[in-house]
Amino acid sequence: SFQRPWLHALARVLSIGRNLEAPRGQRLREALERLGPIFVKFGQVLSTRRDLMPPDIADELALLQDRVPPFDSAIAVATIERAFGRPLQEIFVSFEQVPVASASIAQVHFAVLRDRHGQLHEVAVKVLRPGMLPVIDKDLSLMRMMAGWVDSLSADGKRLKPREVVAEFDTYLHDELDLVREAANAAQLRRNMEGLNLVEVPVIHWDFCHPEVMVMQRMKGIPISQVERLREAGVDIPKLARDGVTIFFTQVFRDGFFHADMHPGNVFVETLNPSNPRFIALDCAIMGELSKSDQMTVARMLLAVMNINFMQLIQIVHQAGCIPPGTDQDALAREIRR
Repeated sequence: SFQRPWLHALARVLSIGRNLEAPRGQRLREALERLGPIFVKFGQVLSTRRDLMPPDIADELALLQDRVPPFDSAIAVATIERAFGRPLQEIFVSFEQVPVASASIAQVHFAVLRDRHGQLHEVAVKVLRPGMLPVIDKDLSLMRMMAGWVDSLSADGKRLKPREVVAEFDTYLHDELDLVREAANAAQLRRNMEGLNLVEVPVIHWDFCHPEVMVMQRMKGIPISQVERLREAGVDIPKLARDGVTIFFTQVFRDGFFHADMHPGNVFVETLNPSNPRFIALDCAIMGELSKSDQMTVARMLLAVMNINFMQLIQIVHQAGCIPPGTDQDALAREIRR
């Protein structure tokens, strides 16, 4: 049985019509695939939250990264031509009809672009899936209904604030429907990271950006999840781990502007110099921002954890308003210590 009753109930609902002999994680993944791209994306988000999911379910949901079928390339071409008001061959020297990646909101094609100065650039062309707004609104209505069930049927589910989770997911999904917003985020992150020399963010070709189409520098690397390939390439894995922490802490504590969608499909490693590998950050649609006071709160929490001072951690979290009234703080500190 599931570790949490509400997960069990949710899987029962989502497993209707499935092979009930299959492992529970597989049944949940297949149900999300059948429900469509937005539920696939929700499953991807859940797969990164191993603090909430049992390991076997998190492992199975991680397979959703590559499970969204592409839409017809002819539709992608028509979208590009409509966005820029001219035929595809006038924009690109070459354009690969088969997409290199297909996700819930958009898909990506490789191409070669000739800029206004006649220079050639290898690029990645991101194109929104057609008709996504009504699909998102319909699927979110269903998610809100399911969140209501989880909230009302289980005290454990109520603690996880499912309604708030879906509301936040709603905001991020609608943000992802504007690729100009994503391009601006990528440009900001690239400026912020320039002096660090540890991470690459694609250059945006601003003459070829539109809410439905974004053209950016093509990046070449190995997905962060493919650790064996990284080892075979001779990558210094411990250095990569240290650099990853440096990159993220710099974004959070120096800039207050950080990549908030770092699943394995969005993080690659450039391996031209294996002893000095560089991260590649893709897909800046979802970014987090922190005020100075929020940065200080997170820093104090981190310091308390590093100093193994759990009562101080509880006090900081309490001051931040993250502990419900009436909570036994001594018991909570003991539980965190355990």
